[in-house]
Amino acid sequence: MSDITEGAKAPDFDLPTDGGGRVKLSDLQGKIVVVYFYPKDDTSGCTKEAIAFTELAKDFEKAGAVVIGISPDSAAKHDKFKAKHELGIVLAADEDKATIEAYGVWVEKSMYGKKYMGVERSTFLVDGDGKVARVWRKVKVAGHAEAVLEAAKAL
Repeated sequence: MSDITEGAKAPDFDLPTDGGGRVKLSDLQGKIVVVYFYPKDDTSGCTKEAIAFTELAKDFEKAGAVVIGISPDSAAKHDKFKAKHELGIVLAADEDKATIEAYGVWVEKSMYGKKYMGVERSTFLVDGDGKVARVWRKVKVAGHAEAVLEAAKAL
């Protein structure tokens, strides 16, 4: 596990996406990239977060930013999630959790006293040079997409 800090080079990734595509961070050089990690498709918090980013997708585009959601779910699951909620953002599948671990968001969690490993809801704002401009960890969904948009506009 690594702790990605502001100013660090963002770890590159090359992942399958919904719709049968692929997304590679290094291919997006020159663009602002919002990389947000979430635990699971079609759960309440993750759905709210994906919808919030979708509602602001045009604003992110105007700011020159690309939004990529990453979870351990398969690309096929992302397709269903995207269709069900009419999501307008890229969803990448990290089934082996290599990218999730590279960003340090695969952590021990606890629910009802039971400990387990899972994705810590986190967002990384990557500037056009591939450097991490902002980090949000243990994200609370309400108002988060708006805060990320404001930070992206400021770059």
